[in-house]
Amino acid sequence: MDPIRYRQPPNRAEPATLLDVARLAGVSPSTVSRILNGTARVVAEKRQAVEAAIQKLKFRPNLSARGLRSGSTHTIGVLTQELESPYFARAAKGVDKGLEGSGYAPIVVPGHWNPREELERVGLLTARKVDGLIILGGSLSDAQIAELAQQQPVAVTGRHLTADGVFSCYQDQVEGARLATAHLIRLGHRHIAHIAGPMLHVDAQERKQGFLQAHSEAGLSVDPALIVEGDYMESGGVSAMLRLLESGHRFTAVFCANDQTLWGAHLTLYRRGLRVPDDVSLVGFDDLPQSEFMTPPVTTVRQHTFEMGQATARALLAALGVETEASALDVPAIELMLRETTAAPIG
Repeated sequence: MDPIRYRQPPNRAEPATLLDVARLAGVSPSTVSRILNGTARVVAEKRQAVEAAIQKLKFRPNLSARGLRSGSTHTIGVLTQELESPYFARAAKGVDKGLEGSGYAPIVVPGHWNPREELERVGLLTARKVDGLIILGGSLSDAQIAELAQQQPVAVTGRHLTADGVFSCYQDQVEGARLATAHLIRLGHRHIAHIAGPMLHVDAQERKQGFLQAHSEAGLSVDPALIVEGDYMESGGVSAMLRLLESGHRFTAVFCANDQTLWGAHLTLYRRGLRVPDDVSLVGFDDLPQSEFMTPPVTTVRQHTFEMGQATARALLAALGVETEASALDVPAIELMLRETTAAPIG
């Protein structure tokens, strides 16, 4: 008996090639190639014939091969921090939207707030010959980012950085925190706690600065015991609020360094039988989409994360000389969203 041999299914179509497109359109393969690369000047009839052949054959260009020839891979490397973070997920979604229709696709990798891991991931992206880099937050130094920009254009969020080849997109963290705290002061709160972010993060330092600045402008002192450090996560908000409650120091409101911290802090208050905002007012930071649908809806500082992602993508496309129908995007200024977790203190 003959050994069993694998045979290609008889009805399975082979992928169409550039030569197939050329034959069907009645043009040379080089003409098809130039049209695909956008460098051909051909009469409308020939272009239409090539486009019709591509559609009929469902031809898909070999982007890897084209990249080797042109020096472009039509990819943008995106260094984020935590894939499960709603903040970074929203920024990455903005990047994807900003690249829409450009022919470029994002490659997203996490750095986990670890400088060594961030550099390693950037190295992997660079090895893949990405055409540009987008860095969403993170721990890389300005000098490291400026060095990366010597190899390809770089866009960053969350910092001011002036360097050749770098586009910087920043929202004023100090002002956002000042707005949040000043709102609580206007409501009549005089004992305001702050659950800060990790002090290794520049944005956490700036939000704490804004908290202190609002008190200074109102001529109020700050009780150091009412400032506790969290970790920007819900679990950190839970434990930080527990520390505040168990400290014995009176407070009627809390400015939380981000929305995720607020969600955790709110859970602790609920478990202790304390009502928001009747017993304790809460203000967050970021205005993540879920915050509008919490019970009650969250008063928070909106920084336009999605729009920042879009802006970085469009800035890179412009740096790469890619013409798109979308114009450059002006990111709106940071603003306070008044909802239902804040009220005047009772008594």
